[in-house]
Amino acid sequence: MSTRALVVHPNIRPEKPDLRSLDSRLSEAVGLAAALDLSIVDARTENISRVRPGTLFGSGKLDELKSLVSSLDVELVIVDGTLSPVQQRNLEKEWSVKVLDRTGLILEIFGKRAQTREGSLQVELAHLTYQKSRLVRSWTHLERQRGGLGFIGGPGETQIEADRRMIDERVERIRRQLDKVVKTRGLHRKKRQKTPHPVVALVGYTNAGKSTLFNALTGSSIVAENMLFATLDPTMRAIKTDTGRRVILSDTVGFVSDLPTQLVAAFRATLEEVLEADVVVHVRDISSPETDAQAADVKAVLIELGLAETKIEEAVEVYNKVDLLGAADLEAITSEAKRRPHAVVSSAVEKTGVDLVLKAIENRLASYEVTLNLKLPFDAGEALAWLHDRGAVTERTDKENGIALIVTLSKANINKFQKQFGYNFT
Repeated sequence: MSTRALVVHPNIRPEKPDLRSLDSRLSEAVGLAAALDLSIVDARTENISRVRPGTLFGSGKLDELKSLVSSLDVELVIVDGTLSPVQQRNLEKEWSVKVLDRTGLILEIFGKRAQTREGSLQVELAHLTYQKSRLVRSWTHLERQRGGLGFIGGPGETQIEADRRMIDERVERIRRQLDKVVKTRGLHRKKRQKTPHPVVALVGYTNAGKSTLFNALTGSSIVAENMLFATLDPTMRAIKTDTGRRVILSDTVGFVSDLPTQLVAAFRATLEEVLEADVVVHVRDISSPETDAQAADVKAVLIELGLAETKIEEAVEVYNKVDLLGAADLEAITSEAKRRPHAVVSSAVEKTGVDLVLKAIENRLASYEVTLNLKLPFDAGEALAWLHDRGAVTERTDKENGIALIVTLSKANINKFQKQFGYNFT
């Protein structure tokens, strides 16, 4: 039997206008809970005129929710917001059930979904960072003390101090292990940089259809479910564009509004693939009424990760899930995409518009390239092979004193070539 859960979205008046409706926020919270296979017995929005520092809710609302928890035989209450450790502890005491806030819920989902060793380490690091501040809430033996050494040791170490120290030691071990992962990933990245293939990263709100589009582009069969956070561990595959160019395509973890800072920090190593990508492809669920708000959340996380705003603005935008639109909406979205320089419409599940995505990727890559003249001696075979691998040699003329070439290369590869071989373009 799955755990019986009550989902509560606290409607606190925001400091700035909220792009999302209350219904959509509650619906997303229910979707997050469903990702843990919980049995949602009720879901509701509760207005909060004044935040109580000890309990979040006022006394009347506390009693009302307590009666609901009891009558519905609820085992878990999910509060779709941020709870302080004190608020979480007091709510659990008041309602006599386990309470999770939004951060805790997302951490639970990530813990369940992580498949690789790296993903598990990243989730555990985020979990421990979160738990450390909540020891006062989640442990029942905190008043005990460990005895000191005779008259020298004093009263000894309290259990909470010991628990915090153990968490710190575990965090340090995980960070050392993740440092090795980062180094290994960095070595892999350097190897890819020595190959001729640019990297294209798919990003987007969770459940926007990234993995389905990834499968349509690559012919792969990675997990693609109609569920939040179906993909956690990054996947990379090589594909070919219409011009025959080989590209490394990377599928990444989906973003969500109010993504816990612990998770952004923990998954930074994985998301570095996005920072290093030659082209970013932003996949949007254009059928969602909250698509603009979701796009804003994705951009906010990318900025937090350190992605240059110019790269965000130059990203290919894929208006996905157009198969869910009516005829009038489809016509409007198609017209909007035509007005935007890097936008295309697609239905990844029906594999329509996939060719347009490939063409848009090709156009973005081509926009970073320059066509130049170059003269090489006849014995510069390694340099010539390098150019064929990393660019397009569009014309070659053998002359008495060497080879005259017209070459198209990315600006980054121009610098690499000149640094490695010392020949200058004109």
